[in-house]
Amino acid sequence: SYTLLGASGELSDYHALLDKLKGLAQANANCDDGFEHGPAEIYSYLRAVLYQRRNKFDPLWNSLVVGGFKDGAPFLGSVDLRGTAYEDDVIATGYGSHLALPIMRAKWTPDLDEGEARALLEDCLRVLFYRDCRALDTVVLSKATATGTLVSDPYKLETDWTSASFVAPKAGGDGDGGW
Repeated sequence: SYTLLGASGELSDYHALLDKLKGLAQANANCDDGFEHGPAEIYSYLRAVLYQRRNKFDPLWNSLVVGGFKDGAPFLGSVDLRGTAYEDDVIATGYGSHLALPIMRAKWTPDLDEGEARALLEDCLRVLFYRDCRALDTVVLSKATATGTLVSDPYKLETDWTSASFVAPKAGGDGDGGW
């Protein structure tokens, strides 16, 4: 209830990580002492798991983002398939680290309210949707606060394809745009 985990990469490797995390949660439940790992501990555990798998030349092909809120402190960290890990105020993986991260670094401030943060994320996701041929306009956002974590229902971003270059034929093309 303190931690959110986002992943990109190989789905079966992600499921293997989820199985390890379920085992960790079960070990906590078996102790019956009320302890629950926070985001910083989950982050450290995943870093160790990914680094260990890399050293066995059998890496888990995932980039992970771990976020959460515990004991009055927010947490945001990233771990890649090599076990390389870092914490920052803004994090993106994959293509987002090239296109969205500069936007977030330019516009993020520590005093953003939730609406401004959502608008910033939606702007970043919209840029990624426009620029990545494999991206979808359906997104899910999540947040972690002192009261717990919340994951939104999927929703579609507002997009605009009315630019003249999308509407009018180019170079006298009157066909389907093919060669």
